[in-house]
This record gives sequence, structure tokens and C-alpha cells, in this order.
Amino acid sequence: MGPLSVDLRKRVVTAVGEEGMSCRAAARRFGVSFASAIRWVAALRERGSYAPLPMGGDTRSQRVEAHADYLLRLHRREPDLTLAEIRARLERTRGEKVSPSMIWRFFDRHDITFKKSRRTRANRTGPTSLNSGGGGSMVNSISIR
Repeated sequence: MGPLSVDLRKRVVTAVGEEGMSCRAAARRFGVSFASAIRWVAALRERGSYAPLPMGGDTRSQRVEAHADYLLRLHRREPDLTLAEIRARLERTRGEKVSPSMIWRFFDRHDITFKKSRRTRANRTGPTSLNSGGGGSMVNSISIR
């Protein structure tokens, strides 16, 4: 559910400001919560507006995006760094404290993945049991229920 209409907010705030009603009385009159009426009147007093503030969205990525050139250059030069190492370097060189997940989201937005590369051949698969019977251990085949 989104914010209540600006029209409703205006009627509540006007009832409090111009008609001299209390916030609780205005809330009862217009069928809104006491807390909403109190917040809207306070917002008008503090911000000069009772309009709703933006909901949700990213509020912190601009901090790491400000260092995009450094991070992308670092990744090109040393692609095998871990997120924790990149975070530590960003803090040491640029003084910006961020979490490894924030670094991951930055690279995700820039379509850069950290897939492990295979440097060696895969191991051969072989039997995992020393028992040559091939049936496995009898202990594991008994049901507990």
C-alpha cells in the first residue's frame, strides 16, 4: 500500500492548523491514524510540506559509484581479488568504508561476475568406499524410523 493522498493530508493539516482541532480529533474526523495526523503536522512544521517522501529505492549506492573508475580499474588490473580485499583497498586508498555486499552489488550493476576459473583438470571420480562389495556400508542402509 502506498502513501495516503496529498488531498487527505491537506484536509487533516488544515483542520489542525486553521480550525484549531487537535491532531487526534482531526484523525478521528478523517478516519486516519493518530500517528499519521501527528506526523503530517510535524512534517509541515519541519519540512514545510506534508507531501509523502519517496518510498524505497537505493539510498547508498552513490557512495560506491563515486569510486567507479577506481574499482573498475582495480578489477581490470587484478581480477582475482576477493570482495573483502577490494573493500579493504577501497578503504585504504580512498577512505570509503563499505561492506563486501555493497561491492558485490556495484559489480553486479556493472555486469561483472566473480566466477572461479578452473586452473587444473577435474579430479577423476572413483569409488568412495573401501568395501569391494559395492553395496556400501550396512550401517547407512538401516532406517531409524
